[in-house]
Amino acid sequence: MADLSNWAFPPEMQPSVDQARFDLEAALDSMVLLRAEVPEDAFTAGILGTERIGNGVVIRDDGLVLTVGYLITEATTIWLNTNSGKAVAAHPLAYDQATGFGLVQPLGTLGAKALARGTAASCRVGDEVVVAGHGGRQHALKAKLIAKREFAGYWEYVLDEALFTAPAHPHWSGAALIGADGRLLGIGSLMVQEELSGRAVQGNMMVPIDLLEPILNDMLSLGRAKRPARPWLGIYATEVKGHVVVSGLAGGGPAERAGVQAGDLVIEVAGGRVGGLADLFRKIWSVGEAGVEIPMTLVREGSVSRIRIPSTDRQALLKKPSLH
Repeated sequence: MADLSNWAFPPEMQPSVDQARFDLEAALDSMVLLRAEVPEDAFTAGILGTERIGNGVVIRDDGLVLTVGYLITEATTIWLNTNSGKAVAAHPLAYDQATGFGLVQPLGTLGAKALARGTAASCRVGDEVVVAGHGGRQHALKAKLIAKREFAGYWEYVLDEALFTAPAHPHWSGAALIGADGRLLGIGSLMVQEELSGRAVQGNMMVPIDLLEPILNDMLSLGRAKRPARPWLGIYATEVKGHVVVSGLAGGGPAERAGVQAGDLVIEVAGGRVGGLADLFRKIWSVGEAGVEIPMTLVREGSVSRIRIPSTDRQALLKKPSLH
């Protein structure tokens, strides 16, 4: 795995202890380095790799760690490192497909204080924030909230309102978005390109912490949110010149088995015209629960075809963590 410790933001890009209106050092000490190992035969191994590294944040006094779920999906081994140098083995407790959140339970005492959770509603576009990874102030970045808007990911993922920050943190996975009051506002998910004052800038997409509270108890007791599983097709899609195009397919997934091909245009789902990437996924989910057949109209090389794809629950394809 890559060594993420031997680097630092320039001092002028780091948040200042003197200027912070909260205990900055204590907040940054809530961050942990997360290293996960995944079996080579895992469903996500080919896409996400077998060795994953990122960040997490302690959110409860018992050491419960919140991170971004793709770091821990199908993980069999997880290690957490604190800023004090302590290393503790951990258990992948839960992953929620809809939000992208993951929970990890350390199997020993971390000795790191929990970071209080805030709400994304408390911050406004233009506010100064801190994007923090494990490693203290050297790995913390002064940033601004540059947008709050819908986000659609090509892997059948939609957030009604995501948080976008700039400049970009280079180790964003599981990083903490900390507001001016020192509370946790979101968890780092992606590096993205955004438009700011007429120019393109690199930034990060953050999953709002508000999405955690309604599902936290379910995740702790069930390993996932207690809601009907969404139908999953294994389609990777993108928008090209106003059209939704299949850019790839999950190997062995429902769409591939039904004959969908990369390059197909998706123009209808269940008889409804598709009006963009987010609309495509919402239309698929609106047909019913996982297992339902999804009627789709495709265009391939000028020819129109109508197919029905038997969906599945994506989580059923994933390796489950062993119980401790």
